Amino acid sequence: QVTLVESEGGLVQAGGSLRLTCADSGRTFRRYTTGWFRQAPGKEREFVAAMSWIPDSIYYADSVKGRFTISRDSAKNTVYLQMDSLKLEDTAVYYCAASASIGVRVSPDAYDYWGQGTQVTVSS
Repeated sequence: QVTLVESEGGLVQAGGSLRLTCADSGRTFRRYTTGWFRQAPGKEREFVAAMSWIPDSIYYADSVKGRFTISRDSAKNTVYLQMDSLKLEDTAVYYCAASASIGVRVSPDAYDYWGQGTQVTVSS
């Protein structure tokens, strides 16, 4: 059983940084592709970043490439999303997700488990 618990988001000024964490209490992250998605009001959920175990790969949406970094700590069974140089348009509810599929997946439909979501607000 995969149970994903996200850290609290927050309010940050444009240009600032924030790190989100996603922990799996079921300790099964090792076998899953993990991803981050976000959803702004009135918009569809969109892919942000993902990393897979098999093969060992990472993929980012163009909108966050060079600013966001996804990483994991296997010992802590935790995945991170480091967000730097935040922009107003990064404001959204952020979700972590886990997929049993092999390889990186960018479609929300490919993910089997979801965290509860956490609000990130970037102010000017």
